[in-house]
Amino acid sequence: MDKVGKYEFMAEPFHCDFSGRLFMGHLGNHMLNAADFHSSARGFGMKYLMSIHRSWVLSRLAIEMTEMPQQYTRFNVETWVESAMRYFTSRNFAVVGDDGRAYGYGRSIWAMIDTESRQPTDIYAIDNGAIDNWIVQDKPCPIDKGGRVKMTDGAELVRTIDIYYNDVDINGHINSVKYIEHVLDLWPLDWYREHAIRRFEIAYVAEAHAGDQLSFYREADADGAYCIRIVRSDGTECCRSKVSFTPVSE
Repeated sequence: MDKVGKYEFMAEPFHCDFSGRLFMGHLGNHMLNAADFHSSARGFGMKYLMSIHRSWVLSRLAIEMTEMPQQYTRFNVETWVESAMRYFTSRNFAVVGDDGRAYGYGRSIWAMIDTESRQPTDIYAIDNGAIDNWIVQDKPCPIDKGGRVKMTDGAELVRTIDIYYNDVDINGHINSVKYIEHVLDLWPLDWYREHAIRRFEIAYVAEAHAGDQLSFYREADADGAYCIRIVRSDGTECCRSKVSFTPVSE
């Protein structure tokens, strides 16, 4: 079995925005599915982990796109493990067309948690550290890993939302992709008529659950990107995100 997994998807029309291109949230979902397909086939996927009260939890995700696939376009998500430590592993993605062109890339950091204590647990305790057999260090992923999203106390409160059933995933907390969708909803439709998402990154800090409220604070940085802080109703910061846009080509 190859160390790099390759999985075909299609930009289904109901997964595309008004411009006919794939939503960033759905692309993120395809990446997470590819990660699960890859890990499951190699013995450390979610189905097995749940049977021993373990689970993967996404800690960081960065996606940088040159272009989004258009509706009905078939494309592949390639994924591979770049490195592993005791509590975290890094996994990369490439979004590649059938013609070989690269639409973009992704980088992610994952933690393994004990589903009962909700605390990080030793990745190397799974199958005697077999994850090391799947590490690929010589396949390029030519985008920044990203860093800490720095924000000031002057960030503007843009929106507060309630969390409901459709936001919650198999781990019992707010789905990782739902955060992406909620962040990108901070800009109106007309903004996206003139701007395309070039890079999206998010770092998850604390869990939120159904019944919580989430408040979204936003400010622009010196490079023209937008930084977002998401705060739970009890004042706990759940995650930070950073979004960079590029003008839409005529």
